[in-house]
Amino acid sequence: MNLQLNDLASQLIEDINESPEDYRIQRHDVENNGLLLDFGVESEGGIEAGIALAAICMSGLADVSLTPGTLGDIGWPHIAVETDAPVAACLFSQYAGWQINVGKFFAMGSGPMRAVAAKEPLFDKLWYREESDQVVGVLESGKLPGADVFEYIANATDVDPENVVLCVAPTSSMAGNLQVVARSIETAMHKLHELGFDVNRVRSGYGTAPLPPVAKNDLEGIGRTNDAILYGARVTLWVMGDDDSIADIVQRVPSFSSPVYGKPFLEIFEAAGRDFYKIDPMLFSPAQVVFQNLDTGRVHVAGQINEAVLRSSFGIS
Repeated sequence: MNLQLNDLASQLIEDINESPEDYRIQRHDVENNGLLLDFGVESEGGIEAGIALAAICMSGLADVSLTPGTLGDIGWPHIAVETDAPVAACLFSQYAGWQINVGKFFAMGSGPMRAVAAKEPLFDKLWYREESDQVVGVLESGKLPGADVFEYIANATDVDPENVVLCVAPTSSMAGNLQVVARSIETAMHKLHELGFDVNRVRSGYGTAPLPPVAKNDLEGIGRTNDAILYGARVTLWVMGDDDSIADIVQRVPSFSSPVYGKPFLEIFEAAGRDFYKIDPMLFSPAQVVFQNLDTGRVHVAGQINEAVLRSSFGIS
């Protein structure tokens, strides 16, 4: 299977690059290097920029939209994601599995460039990698990358630096805030993969999560966006195969299966010394998961929304 995810993402980049001002984003020239699109570091960005950024993260294999919802008795916008290619869109492309650490620059790397670098064990386990003349990546960072970052990614993906496209946004920006919350299905898929479930049984996915207020800094942004998923995301997965294996795993998928569940993420993050890798990995998953078995018609449900944590995290009095 070779989907050419980078080619799909490059098509989205072409449309945005023609009129970045329509998205309130900026194009930056990097000397002797590729294309840098600023979705929120020095530019303002906005809702459309966030939706575009989330779509690029998933190589255009998912629809992302703003949809009405509620948070208790308050009307509250939610981010809805739907895909018929959950493995490719979420695991091969969207998952932020590549730490970009070059000099003083650090970012979490998403997007289809990961499938070319194939640095993560996930690609070996799921037997996927691709070659591409141009690679596309999304960086979660409050700084714009320099030429050295482009050269690092070019070396890792075996392309020329001028054929590297990077989209950058901090968590504490409108676009960065939205693209993180568009990871409801991705967190469910990655959790299933970590639990040893055959993710290729998942044929389609639909997820929603409340869009947090944009935080005043990236640290608070990390807290709010994670809370939106852990305590507010609902995901439905359409799955093939037997019911027994789903019944065995369903209660282990939602975030409440972690012993650290129940506190705002920022508290959990601080207790771990601000090190994601010291946090129980079983925490990173949606609040509620629904499995619909395409073969038997049975439905399996686990988890629930935690409105109290959401209200506290989002600053709702």
